[in-house]
Amino acid sequence: MNLLNYLCFNFTLNISFVLLLSTGAWGATFTFVNKCDYTVWPGILANAGSLKLDSTGFELPTVTSRAFQAPTGWSGRFWGRTGCNFDGSGVGYCVTGDCGTGEVECNGSGAEPPATLAEFTLGSGGQDFYDVSLVDGYNLPMLVEVSGGSGLCATTGCLVDLNQACPIELKTGNGEACKSACEAFGTPEYCCSGAYGAPSTCKPTIYSQMFKSACPRSYSYAYDDASSTFTCSGADYTITFCPSTPSQKSSRDATPATSATPVTTTTPDVSGSDPMNSNSFPGGSGEMTYGSASEDGSGAITGSESGTTTTAMLQDGSWLAGLAMGASSSLQPTLLVVLVSAIFSILFASISL
Repeated sequence: MNLLNYLCFNFTLNISFVLLLSTGAWGATFTFVNKCDYTVWPGILANAGSLKLDSTGFELPTVTSRAFQAPTGWSGRFWGRTGCNFDGSGVGYCVTGDCGTGEVECNGSGAEPPATLAEFTLGSGGQDFYDVSLVDGYNLPMLVEVSGGSGLCATTGCLVDLNQACPIELKTGNGEACKSACEAFGTPEYCCSGAYGAPSTCKPTIYSQMFKSACPRSYSYAYDDASSTFTCSGADYTITFCPSTPSQKSSRDATPATSATPVTTTTPDVSGSDPMNSNSFPGGSGEMTYGSASEDGSGAITGSESGTTTTAMLQDGSWLAGLAMGASSSLQPTLLVVLVSAIFSILFASISL
């Protein structure tokens, strides 16, 4: 291999690795913001086959934020735990959304219902799919906002404090959270199971309709796909707890505040009974199918998934699809790119000599 051929080959190889690592490796940045007047402990559960993020659970004091990067192809869910009491060694329990580990980190366990959930699948066929779900009940207001990206990229979430309007038969404890009808009664018609395990047989109930009326863009029951799942390409996402004026009572903070980033308390520009203007987006006939199932005690997601889009979306774990379709504008080359380039430069230099 002469010097000119070597230089051309080495240059092409390095450019390829820069594109792969800087463009395909990271799919989105998730930023968690706490505008509640109490500390929230977010939980993170990656679906099977997805990489674990930098944390699976952490403390987020009031008026602070924390960001995480997730690779294209990542899928999982986020929620907020409240009323947590952890001792100096990090052992404790949360009143709502507890993940059962007895620790701040959830370590692969999901939220104990009831809990408001934000669910994401990144870069499936070049698109991100996301929703806010009340299928497992509700514990605090949550908003998902999009920055950058292309497509519908709609804001979604539940801004209403459903704990204040929760029917007594769905209330937990002293009203800290509101159960789903499935969690409260456990019958097939409420759980969309058995003879009711299909979209044609599982219909909205008086309870799911109450959730839907208060939070029109959130999943209210398992087959509430058409008006509750959203798509975007190449975006970053902000998950805000208590995005509007807090109305829930403060929780006891037993652990010291961590080094989170302070944020301003700007209230989102939303108002009215449908603050996110649910009627302004195309509803469709169910082509955006991302079933919002419940989970068992181990955190494994169970239940039904409607349609073929979800199946393809969950099976396609390859981040190469994101490279082919275009990736987030927030992605920048990292030290890893430089390191890999240097290694290959040395390797091929030694071969050519």
